[in-house]
Amino acid sequence: MNPSASGWIKKLIKELKPEKLFKYNDLEVYYRHFRDCGFIYGSNVTIVNNWIENDDFEADEICKINLVIALLIAYTNHNTSQDFYTEVVNFYNTINKKRVSFLQFIIASKDVKDQTENIINKRIQIDDNLIDKSFNYFITNALLFVDVLAFRQYLKTGAISEDYIQRYEAIIESIVLNTLNSKKEKSEYDKSLINLFEQSLRYQRDTVLLYNEAIKNVDSNLFSRYCLDLAAMATWTDATLDNEEVVFLNTLGKNLNLTQHQTDEASKTIEEFYKTYRQKVPLLGSKNIVKTFYDNSTNMVFKLIKRNSKRLTKELLESKELVILLSKSTVRDLSKEEQRKVQEQLLDIFKSVPSLAIFLLPGGALLLPLVVKFIPKLLPSAFDDNRIEDEEE
Repeated sequence: MNPSASGWIKKLIKELKPEKLFKYNDLEVYYRHFRDCGFIYGSNVTIVNNWIENDDFEADEICKINLVIALLIAYTNHNTSQDFYTEVVNFYNTINKKRVSFLQFIIASKDVKDQTENIINKRIQIDDNLIDKSFNYFITNALLFVDVLAFRQYLKTGAISEDYIQRYEAIIESIVLNTLNSKKEKSEYDKSLINLFEQSLRYQRDTVLLYNEAIKNVDSNLFSRYCLDLAAMATWTDATLDNEEVVFLNTLGKNLNLTQHQTDEASKTIEEFYKTYRQKVPLLGSKNIVKTFYDNSTNMVFKLIKRNSKRLTKELLESKELVILLSKSTVRDLSKEEQRKVQEQLLDIFKSVPSLAIFLLPGGALLLPLVVKFIPKLLPSAFDDNRIEDEEE
């Protein structure tokens, strides 16, 4: 089986025989195995439970296989008249109704099996030129289990909405950020990591869901375990667990109605995982990951702005409000509303400049703070008059 070639899901199903292997054993039974193989952590090091043996798979191929296996487990344990491929396509079609590019990608082929493979490829697609691969694996792939939980809900009720996934990601965001902030002393890398996490979710929010509200909205034991495991992973940004983090995790476990054994197991498992696979999995908070991300992104944004300076200057001169806001950003932090206006107006400009379309791709929002930082420095002619006007006001 070659997970990078057409027809691989059909071969996977033939090898696994899911109707026999998974029947009567839902995700709760296999959750521990998905954690042990790294799927829950977003760092897939082995095929879950070694159901498929092969040492030649790349990390993204292992991730694809594990995602399909998780979806198969959910599918096998729910009565449905539709085949697996149709249910997967309908599910992703439903939660991506507002994303025209994604829908066009799905319907590129009329064969439902091809569509399913296209979806799985798209879902874990990593663009090396856009953001650092190691970091993006954490953000994109650690949240894949949300897809699995949502797919299970879809199979149960016959319906699903984007709001369901948004709510789950809002809960995870709140819990993970509270975990990262529980550290008594934060380095600049910790702060950068918090910022990267906030910028990298599928759905951007103006405010983070309050911790108590997040806890209140956790609606199942399986989701509780998942949230705790992501929190435990977040404490390992520096390969140590300080007293504040221990207290936070214990409190979180109680708030999520989990046993002390489950809470202790979450901390112990992530420690063993990172120690066992230290050569394969860089720590989430590794200075190299964060530094490489910023270094690579800085160079790319710098070049793109320089190469398109004339066109950008022309567009900026026609956007007085944007120029004023960018000028203000050089002397103070912009409010959430001002940041929203800047982002919207910049994206409008990027749409009109083909070579800047990279900022419109998934993950492009990560680069916008760098764009805001560099534009006033690299295109001063677009700002001189507006700075004077701003001062006069």
